[in-house]
Amino acid sequence: MQRKRRILTLICCTFVAAVAGCSKPVSDSPATAATTLPVSIIPAPRELTRAAGQFAVTTSTPVVFENGSPAEATARYFIDLMQRTRGMALTARNSDASGAISFKLLADEGTPDDEGYSLDASPRGITVSARSPRGLFYGAVSLWQLLTAEAPSAPGATTIDVPALTITDAPRFRWRGLMLDSARHYQSPQFIKQFIDVMALHKLNVLHWHLTDDQAWRLEIKKYPKLTEVGAWRVPAGPAAAADIDPTTGRPRVYGGFYSQDQVRDIVAYAAARHITIVPEIDMPGHASAAIAAYPKLAVLDNPPRQVPADWGVYPALFNVEESTFGFLQDVLSEVLALFPSEYIHVGGDEAVKDQWKASARVQARMRELGVKDEHALQAHFIERMQAFLSNQGRRLIGWDEILEGGLAPNATVMSWRGIDGAVAAAAAGHDTVLSPQPTLYFDRRPFDTPSSPGRVEISTVQDVYAFDPAPAVISEQQRKHILGVQANIWTEHIRTPARVEFMAFPRAAAIAEVGWSHTKDWAGFSERLPAQLERYRVLDVRFAEAPLPRPVDPLRRSSHEMALCTDKIALSLEDDAPISGERAVFKVDIMEPCWLFKGADLAKANSLVAAVGQVPFNFQIGDAVKQIPLHKPATPAGELEVRLDDCKGERIAVLPLAPAVKNYAVTTLPSASIAPREGIHDLCFMFTRKSVDPIWVIDSIELKTDAVAGTE
Repeated sequence: MQRKRRILTLICCTFVAAVAGCSKPVSDSPATAATTLPVSIIPAPRELTRAAGQFAVTTSTPVVFENGSPAEATARYFIDLMQRTRGMALTARNSDASGAISFKLLADEGTPDDEGYSLDASPRGITVSARSPRGLFYGAVSLWQLLTAEAPSAPGATTIDVPALTITDAPRFRWRGLMLDSARHYQSPQFIKQFIDVMALHKLNVLHWHLTDDQAWRLEIKKYPKLTEVGAWRVPAGPAAAADIDPTTGRPRVYGGFYSQDQVRDIVAYAAARHITIVPEIDMPGHASAAIAAYPKLAVLDNPPRQVPADWGVYPALFNVEESTFGFLQDVLSEVLALFPSEYIHVGGDEAVKDQWKASARVQARMRELGVKDEHALQAHFIERMQAFLSNQGRRLIGWDEILEGGLAPNATVMSWRGIDGAVAAAAAGHDTVLSPQPTLYFDRRPFDTPSSPGRVEISTVQDVYAFDPAPAVISEQQRKHILGVQANIWTEHIRTPARVEFMAFPRAAAIAEVGWSHTKDWAGFSERLPAQLERYRVLDVRFAEAPLPRPVDPLRRSSHEMALCTDKIALSLEDDAPISGERAVFKVDIMEPCWLFKGADLAKANSLVAAVGQVPFNFQIGDAVKQIPLHKPATPAGELEVRLDDCKGERIAVLPLAPAVKNYAVTTLPSASIAPREGIHDLCFMFTRKSVDPIWVIDSIELKTDAVAGTE
């Protein structure tokens, strides 16, 4: 159901200002309105020239194309889009007509893959032309945006005025992508298609589909059915999931799903019709836990875990380097190639912790057999084997920037995520590269400070994304020819639902689309065009990140998001693991040191304190760093929440036992604790005592009471 619309000016002042400020559009005077009708196209066209006059599009305006030509598909897509988003039923015609919208494919001229287009609008009609179906499609998207630059002037309006103008447009980069992680959390095929639909309306052209990882294997492989029979399912972390017993099995209910090969073919064809290439990722040699749970012979260890794990982070599990394992991976890739016609196949290559290889006598013997000097060189050999296989099949390998370590396989392409250094090194060595650096282009970072959105506490705003430079000065002009483009990544460890995927993707995807397409940057201009894009999201029923209206902080009550963290080591906006169904609380916490500061508390009249707390599983693979987590000795078996004055080493002014919360997996409001009134403004430090790192006790909210009697709530 379409969401309630709001005035575009209000959107600009609340949302855009919240992320980085908003330049208010200049109002048109009546004398100039005809030539200054709004032009709100994202990404911004390369060249746009206005002319005098306008063209009125009505329900009687014909849409003309050559019947049976490639232009027909684009014209009919445009007609359907106008029907769905403006309720305007345009008529298709296959012969020229006056006062028409025409879609024309020009002579090939030897550039069939050209993405450029021209759009000419005059008082006599509109013509969209291009040398390729892809370019014509992008011209149709721009025309649709011209026709949706404003909300309808009245319900059921049947006329839309388009300003007279000429657009000559083509993209800056050939790779303009989003990565969607479907391994950590599964999204339905229908959602994947909806996501592709919205990508297409931004002229994004690559969906990097992350299908395998430690926590799941999502792609059906006919030769190895256990990859999905076993590898696609896991029991979520935490006691709430462990207590959720499936009556058919008598065991904890498993979570997951996978994509059948028929579903994948359908999704790939759906994307291709919208000129989006799907690049699959099959992770290797690390992030292999789900595959190893399905087929233990792939492991380095003799007795690897037989269940798919549920922790986030980096597991030490690697594929072994036996010839049989290389054969397995080539079998998998053979089926992948049959499903995905993309030029590139992504093999991961990141975060491959070498401890198991170092400790394995068999792996060390294989290294000697293969003539490689160390574990980094072994990974390089691994990637080279995959590159050679893909090259023989007419495909190209792409991987995260760790594939540079130990030497890079010929013709391999580097996706730089650890800043831009990988891109710089790849380009300098003559390798193509895609820039996708954290934190700016990692959309698991929150778009603004919001208490309801799980993710990393670190913020990457729309303006941060827009400001990213895909061709930094450190890359020479000669080397810049190796920059294929840009990509933003949606990692879903903390993005459990499709609604949150959209929330984290949009409108930042609009910013990365303009970064990848447009040849110049204009933040003020983008800010003026963004409100119309947000209105299009509403019409399309796309959930997006809209900053809430600011509200004053309650001096007596703070949520965890309204308090400061004592440290910022691994700070997360972390969703509760309970209840199993329904809304869950979201806590701000540093998992390395759960500690909060209630700053500026007026204790002059407060005589008690109420805390709402939760407990979440410590499901994080952080290696030896776990030993650095401080544990404060509890006075009781369940532990306590301690309150200290001014700082975390100050006077302890209250203790709240955790016993009432131990058996409740969701949020518990603890009995209030009395505090002695004190003059002045003070900071309060809150920390938990506990015997172990699991569970992580967290604060949902703290409230100071001025009239409550301690122990009665």
